[in-house]
Amino acid sequence: NLKAAAAGEAYEWSDMYPRFAAIAREEGFDQVAAAFEAISVAEKQHEKRFSDLAANLEAGKVFRRNGKVVWRCRNCGYLHEAEEAPNVCPACLHPQAYFELLGENW
Repeated sequence: NLKAAAAGEAYEWSDMYPRFAAIAREEGFDQVAAAFEAISVAEKQHEKRFSDLAANLEAGKVFRRNGKVVWRCRNCGYLHEAEEAPNVCPACLHPQAYFELLGENW
């Protein structure tokens, strides 16, 4: 369950890893404390990702958006511009589950 996973991540970044960092720092392990603090940052992003995906599932927005977007097949790279990802990739015949929003972040 995504909501339970998000709650677990929230506990890790807000409580567990900060406590580990505090203990490590008290014991003189500053590098270990810094590592726990860095891990906490990643755990916070994990919580957001799980929460956002759960919200998109509930809203029916995993494979549908308001307005045209570009969907990319993760199997073959086919690009499809529409509000909704196709049920089947017309190029490689993989199912809709292979589509994701095109991210051009380079």
